[in-house]
Amino acid sequence: MIVRSLTVGPIIRTVDGTSVRLWGRGDWPPRSGRRAQTSKYCIGIARLRSQNGRYGPPQFFQMNPNFDMTGVTIFTGLHPESEYEYQMGWFLSSRHFWDISHRTRPFDWTQANWGSVKTASVDATAPRSIVFGSCRNLLSLFGLAWYDTRGDKTFRSILRQIQDNDPVDILLMIGDQIYADDLGAIKMDETLEEFNARYRVVFSQPWIRDLMSRVPTYMTLDDHEVENDWPAHAHHKDWLVKFPAAMHAYLTYQMAGNPLFSANAQGKLEGIPTKLWYTFQDGCCDIFMMDTRTERILEPTHARNLVSPEQLQALKTWLANGSGRVKLVVSPVPLFPDHTIETLDKWSGFLTQRTELLDYIRDQNINRVVFLSGDVHCSLSAELMSPSMPAFQVISIISSPFFWPYRHPKPSWFNLSGQLACIEPRDYTLTHVSSLIATDNFTRLRVNPTGITVEIYGRKGELLQTTTHTFMAP
Repeated sequence: MIVRSLTVGPIIRTVDGTSVRLWGRGDWPPRSGRRAQTSKYCIGIARLRSQNGRYGPPQFFQMNPNFDMTGVTIFTGLHPESEYEYQMGWFLSSRHFWDISHRTRPFDWTQANWGSVKTASVDATAPRSIVFGSCRNLLSLFGLAWYDTRGDKTFRSILRQIQDNDPVDILLMIGDQIYADDLGAIKMDETLEEFNARYRVVFSQPWIRDLMSRVPTYMTLDDHEVENDWPAHAHHKDWLVKFPAAMHAYLTYQMAGNPLFSANAQGKLEGIPTKLWYTFQDGCCDIFMMDTRTERILEPTHARNLVSPEQLQALKTWLANGSGRVKLVVSPVPLFPDHTIETLDKWSGFLTQRTELLDYIRDQNINRVVFLSGDVHCSLSAELMSPSMPAFQVISIISSPFFWPYRHPKPSWFNLSGQLACIEPRDYTLTHVSSLIATDNFTRLRVNPTGITVEIYGRKGELLQTTTHTFMAP
């Protein structure tokens, strides 16, 4: 039996100290003709080995037609911070995956995809190297028949760093992984197949595909996974048609297999998520992946909320859990500095919740808090201090865009000094603001328990800026 190459993937979805989750896509079985009865199911197959070891028996899993023929498999019983190699693919079968055994037939792996993965560190002091960014516009035309491939060079540059012995522990993609509205009002994705097709093209570009097969990749959404500034301009029909389709495709291509989903004793994912935010940890880093889009309340008759009270409370509880790790909060829209034009779409448009969150960090004396954001098509870092509370420090790091073929912003579009706007007077003051990088780029973070170094690289790999932020002592 030939193991076929995946049509999308593989993607390393989640690692911890003892397990790894792998995601991939097969293809639809024939729906008519002679083979339709003998090839009813698309079965995923994967196997894993330690470096220079022998492959273990393969694992079989369903490529689900309800999720565009994608599937996830979980390898358990691994060792922390250890390197493994894997092969992954698919085949057609007349039987369900649970009825198949590797002993019943030999498998030919020559066409299967290959990748490598390193498990997470359980050492709460272990430094981590993290690459993150946002906003990759495909600039597609003619129904995805033509698209701009320049954005994929960003991921080639990251791969070259890895090949030059500068490894990456975590890849964070923090919004606008697709632009479902890349032609604006001329043509927006509305159906499930349109959203799925866009993901298939975006995640099949050669360099991003290679990168995600080597580095654990965690994602969260921003507006363009649905439409620009979602849900500010949504109509009733959009909530009934476009939004459900966009979220189904989002769960399929960005969420499936990540820590949002629990696994049962048999190593299979289970349950239907009731939220889109989640947490994980690796080495010295605790990471909270926020959902700053789908829980918004914008109606003037209600208090404006960027996130639900449940998510805000979960974030506060997580910040104060005493783990001793650096707290990395992934907020797709920036906490600060504020935009001078698009003020209502960011945290600056939700001052009650922003003030509540900052006050909580201040009052609970929580240190080593870093917000990672995208969205605004430029990159920079800054700190927020409080003269009345010298121990207060919050760091904001923005990385955007991976690729944007239009005009980039200017420094004058942001408030880069002075006090931060709050719902009531506060003395939260911007300081240690870096230069603003307004070109296609990605950001590498070198995180340790005492500080964080921010390296911003251009799309072709040139180092544009380095900034170091030292954490305040507890």
